[in-house]
Amino acid sequence: MKSQIESNGIVTLSEDVFQKMEHSPLWNEDLRPTTMQEHSWKGFNFAALWIGMCLCIPTYTMASGLISLGMNWYQAIATIFLGNVIVLIPILLNSHAGTKFGIPYPVFARLWFGSTGAHIPALARAIVAAGWFGINTWIGTGAIDTLLSASFHGWANLPGHTAIVFALFWIMNVGIAYKGPEAIKVLSAIAAPVLAVSSIILLIWAFTSAGGWGPMLSAPSKFTSTGQFIKVFFPALTGVIAFWATMALNIPDFCRYAKSQKSQMTAQSFSLPLTMGVFSFIGIAVTSATIVIFGQALWDPVQLLAKFPPFVVFLGTIVIVISSITINVGANVVAPARAIENLYPQRITFAMGAIITGLFAILMQPWYIMSNFGNYIFGWLGTYGALLGPIDGIAIADYWIVRRRRMALKELYATDGRYHYSSGFNMNGVYALIVGVGIPLISLFIPGLSFMWENAWSFGLLFSIIAYVYFMRNDKSILTKEEYDAMTEYRVSTEQESSQETVLSQ
Repeated sequence: MKSQIESNGIVTLSEDVFQKMEHSPLWNEDLRPTTMQEHSWKGFNFAALWIGMCLCIPTYTMASGLISLGMNWYQAIATIFLGNVIVLIPILLNSHAGTKFGIPYPVFARLWFGSTGAHIPALARAIVAAGWFGINTWIGTGAIDTLLSASFHGWANLPGHTAIVFALFWIMNVGIAYKGPEAIKVLSAIAAPVLAVSSIILLIWAFTSAGGWGPMLSAPSKFTSTGQFIKVFFPALTGVIAFWATMALNIPDFCRYAKSQKSQMTAQSFSLPLTMGVFSFIGIAVTSATIVIFGQALWDPVQLLAKFPPFVVFLGTIVIVISSITINVGANVVAPARAIENLYPQRITFAMGAIITGLFAILMQPWYIMSNFGNYIFGWLGTYGALLGPIDGIAIADYWIVRRRRMALKELYATDGRYHYSSGFNMNGVYALIVGVGIPLISLFIPGLSFMWENAWSFGLLFSIIAYVYFMRNDKSILTKEEYDAMTEYRVSTEQESSQETVLSQ
């Protein structure tokens, strides 16, 4: 009996298997595969998704921070554009799996780590998201604190005033997240355009105040030799790549709803690098202008905001707060809360997962990460890139090289299926992760090899691919083409599985 249906490159479960698997402890409404009717996202939806995510304060700070490291404007733009083109490759490769099989990231991870071992990459992604939660909360804290200092003369002299604001803003973020993503539906709709308009206004101010493009973009590079530039370029490039390394992993969470492979690939290929390039240029141009206007590179928008009159500070604070809350709940809470919830679905709710995520965010010490751009680009982005690069490599190697885009969809939800491995762990994935993280980490302490750590995402991805393909070369979980064909019913039409929708509505 056929257990799955493939129609125009998209695989769904057959009706009887769908009904049977929904009783599995590995199945719930968040984790189940999508039905054919749910594959409704067109290219526009993916373009809007990336534009909304790219237009955020961390994008601005990453771009403008490269100026503070000594780059001129075109060196910074080239670094950012190249980094985004590179990270687009694993994004598209992992998008294919989500689109074809309609599975979210935690389920995709079962394929390479096992039904229990999947918690390893899921929690790794969750910890990084918690760090971003803290960073965005800290950015919003700075804006509010600046507003209060400008409005009330005694506020800046109040002991612990920044900590008070952080605590209150943290409670606000967690409180909204506690109610779920639906709580910010209105904010999500207005945040991107508000930030876009605000950025254009900021660019106009910088243009007029600095005296035009010439003075704005005339700041020379601080590097006097190619060697000096290279020493900063590669760690910065790794940081740019790592900026979206999280999305390279959990992009199946979105692409599981794609209408076709062509629509999602085309939209993502244009929207990500172009949006990052344009918005980064604004951050770079404004930061370059601050050198002319104030005599120093102000890469942190909160520090720049403090230079303006109180009314402008008030408007800027509203924009930053809206941006911080929107991206926090939309991008930095859902993934970790779901991962934490998945550890013990019977006891841990999404709301509890959101609170735990907030607590992790405090432990990540965002005030230290954002204290200077070196901590941000080299410490934060570079370090977590060293962790996520190998996981990206394992995902790509498993789906494209080891399994050649073939899997038994129902087995991902079976407690004793082929993807359960030994006691729920695929140790080959664990060993490949150790290799991918370990080699760059060891190189950090070996003279002459530290460049591996400075490019940890790239080297970790490469080493993990090689290791995983070797370890999995004779694994019994791999489907042959004959086995895949035996369990798959092929359909040419775009017929939607309305019968499955009926099951879902019951």
